[in-house]
Amino acid sequence: MARQLAPSTLRRLERRLAEERERLETMLEEIDRQREAGRLAESASEHNPDPENADGGSLALEMEMDISVEQNARELLEKVLHAQDRMEKGLYGICEVTGEPIPVARLDALPYATTTVEAASRR
Repeated sequence: MARQLAPSTLRRLERRLAEERERLETMLEEIDRQREAGRLAESASEHNPDPENADGGSLALEMEMDISVEQNARELLEKVLHAQDRMEKGLYGICEVTGEPIPVARLDALPYATTTVEAASRR
């Protein structure tokens, strides 16, 4: 079942997905650059993530937070790519669970949404 969104709505949501994709890809590239810079400086004792050392404990916590941010960004990027794929296939805006249209207000809030609120709450 193809979703009948107004062409202007579809273009607007397509732009938002493209912008979000670019933002996430840029964020992940920056994380990779920072990680590489950290690797180059790893030999310095102040970059030792030894939890027995107060500075090391802080560094270990910071590294865990960075990993969490990276994982979240990668997961969100996957959702954006999936939504873009569904858009190309003419399936965008249709709930993957129920087959019902996803309200435009939900797509405005989360352009990468693939389920209605009701279906998402049942998962």
